[in-house]
Amino acid sequence: MKKNFIGGEWLESDHAIDNINPSDTSDLIGTYALASIAQTQQAIDAAHTAFPSWSRSPIQQRSEMLDNIGNEILARKQQLGELLSREEGKTLPEGIGEATRAAHIFKFFGAQVLRQKGDFFDSVRPGIDVTVTRTGVGVAGLILPWNFPIAIPAWKIAPALAYGNCVVFKPSELVPATAHAMAEIIVNAGIPAGVFNLVMGHGESVGATIVNSPKVQAVSFTGSIKTGRSVAASAVARMAKIQLEMGGKNPLVVLDDADLPTAVDCAVQGAFFSTGQRCTASSRLIVTDGIHDRFVKAMVERMSSLVTDHALKAGTDIGPVIDQRQLDQDLKYLQVGLGEGANLAYGGEQVARDAPGFYLTPALFTETDNTMRINQEEIFGPIASVIRVKDYDEALATANDTEFGLSSGVVTTSLKYASDFKRNIQAGISFVNLPTSGVDYHVPFGGTKSSSYGAREQGQYAEEFYTTVKTDYTRA
Repeated sequence: MKKNFIGGEWLESDHAIDNINPSDTSDLIGTYALASIAQTQQAIDAAHTAFPSWSRSPIQQRSEMLDNIGNEILARKQQLGELLSREEGKTLPEGIGEATRAAHIFKFFGAQVLRQKGDFFDSVRPGIDVTVTRTGVGVAGLILPWNFPIAIPAWKIAPALAYGNCVVFKPSELVPATAHAMAEIIVNAGIPAGVFNLVMGHGESVGATIVNSPKVQAVSFTGSIKTGRSVAASAVARMAKIQLEMGGKNPLVVLDDADLPTAVDCAVQGAFFSTGQRCTASSRLIVTDGIHDRFVKAMVERMSSLVTDHALKAGTDIGPVIDQRQLDQDLKYLQVGLGEGANLAYGGEQVARDAPGFYLTPALFTETDNTMRINQEEIFGPIASVIRVKDYDEALATANDTEFGLSSGVVTTSLKYASDFKRNIQAGISFVNLPTSGVDYHVPFGGTKSSSYGAREQGQYAEEFYTTVKTDYTRA
């Protein structure tokens, strides 16, 4: 049984969970300890105790440690990518790519530690100097989703450690293997006892303990909007810093002047790669009249060539859905769409492969409107809808007609429309002639409306959440 890491020790627990391969449900990846509430509190106490020393540790020490973690992930990217794809279901190239990205995140923040910033002011009172600096917040409780089991933990853990915080890391119970492997790398890099803690378990026990602990000064959560709102209510009630990344119902607008192959490539990659299990997935394809029929025809042709199969199998384009619960949700929404009068133009079929798994072919609805549930509720699967509109103005209005505002895209050869879209789309991220998924690690990530709450993640903007501003006065 793989153990939790608490206060510098690997600890067993009374309960465990089996980790099953969604590409082959007969394949047991391993058994992982589930932390108890008492063990979670023990991890929080250890982080709280370690914070004073770690927050004052030499920046060169932190920089080298984070850089070494990044180097080790790079050295093991093939192994980590295989493990990730085996437990999460995204294709092997995607798994290796995600591990590589995690490595680059750690290396980025290893360098960022040394880029100390501050301000110096003359006071309005003679003979007094004023300095403004940033310090770590304290204990950071990190509650993670299953769809990016190494990249998202990296972009939370790395800045937390870089800016002098101590970490209590709770991965999703659906993907403990990748989290445990990354924890081993962090531990082997020589992290001091208590600075980093891994507590695997369920949200209602481990997660709730983190969120409600008065010793956790900052909570960063990525997951569903329903859970995110609950997390926010609990954390804000005790005045903790809170950062939420939640859902998306992301639009890809395709205009009449778009290059058709580019539009199809953006739609297929954005909607269906990673089995559509991305908060940045293009689930609403908003297409103007003049190109609509050609776009739909080309989409169906392209989708018919996609291979849905085992995540580790060469030539697979679309891996399995993560588990039975997610598959059931996808199938439910397929029925919802049909019940609302949408036309299932392609896919949406459960398929059998050499090994038993949660296989669903990517689905495309046409003849939909933006009021349908399939266009307003996040499905989180390989399902996209085409919404026909008459012109750019209607396309933009439709794109903005959602409670979410994470990612967005437009395919056009018009500089006028591209510029207007970037200015007026109500989303934290926009893409022109690119898929709505695929953000860089050195720039901010986050959305508007119900998609995000609090400071941005990634890049130098991460310091807004993981540090607090301190103002000091000195009389010479």
